Amino acid sequence: MKYNKVYIDGFHAELPENIITSAQVENQLSDVYSRLKLPEGRLEMFSGIKERRYWPVGTLPSEVSTAAGQAILDKLNIPKDEIDVVIHCSVCRDFLEPATASVVHSKLGLSNKCVNFDISNACLGMLTGVGVLSDMIESGRIRRGLLVAGEIGYPLLQQTIQHLNNDESLTRKSFKPHFASLTIGSAAAAIVVSHEDYASENAHQLLGISDFAYTEFNHLCQGNTDQGMDKSSSPLMETDSEELLIKGIEAAGKCWNQFLEEFNWSQEDIDRCCTHQVGTAHSRMLYEKIGISEELDYTTFPFLGNCGSASLPLTTALASDNNHLQKGHNVALLGIGSGINCTMLALKW
Repeated sequence: MKYNKVYIDGFHAELPENIITSAQVENQLSDVYSRLKLPEGRLEMFSGIKERRYWPVGTLPSEVSTAAGQAILDKLNIPKDEIDVVIHCSVCRDFLEPATASVVHSKLGLSNKCVNFDISNACLGMLTGVGVLSDMIESGRIRRGLLVAGEIGYPLLQQTIQHLNNDESLTRKSFKPHFASLTIGSAAAAIVVSHEDYASENAHQLLGISDFAYTEFNHLCQGNTDQGMDKSSSPLMETDSEELLIKGIEAAGKCWNQFLEEFNWSQEDIDRCCTHQVGTAHSRMLYEKIGISEELDYTTFPFLGNCGSASLPLTTALASDNNHLQKGHNVALLGIGSGINCTMLALKW
């Protein structure tokens, strides 16, 4: 889908201060590692993740999503009455009902005319949100929208550690579906999307979006029942990491080909990429598959882990803050989410 009137004003990353290293995670699993004869250091060795961050226990997704939303509005000097839609796009939500976006809307003090709702699409939530806002802008329904995500990964990490420690029947084989849960980090992010007539001075043109669905593999990564995310939450997730990696890269390859064709780009036209950050193997295989250099990427997983739907927008924000992205660059944002779905954005920075 190509767009003519859509600009992204900016990206914002909101990061927790608390850090837990992969070595500390393994220390909490020392008995399991000893019983299964697992070598220390395997978590960092296989994932490339040295540490991940977490919010204070009891923090709600709406709290950090609101903080990210307020920060980007302040940074871009955007009046709140210009936000026509706010969408909460993270995996984590405060509760099943109502929409967490309604809490964010209230906390930010947005207009009574501002539409608010949630989008849930695993790690692609924020990119899906960009597509929804872009369609609304292109059709003339809205002038500007705000996307937020607040991922609270610590309950999943701690519940996974507790589950592994308490499962006396655990084997190396039954350990593997929980490995991905040990790589999860916490973060929040925000994006503002605008009609060209309202876009900020240094906004980035959204040329378009390509999507590819590979949903016959939706079983490869599944979480438990959606109950919201509060201090009493006890989430678990099982992931066939190896097969998800293989099929996810296949989906990316197919999406990449249609992405290049749709926007009449070649590999040589891409100046920079930002991706959903998962780990070492994922990044290496992705860039091998699409045939461009890893040097175009900006890496955050070694110190943030996998931050769900916040991962790609916060990586883009940090890449921009550190001058990895320069005015005039053709930038590709590449997202792969369990489902399996793939979404790619073409930006003129």
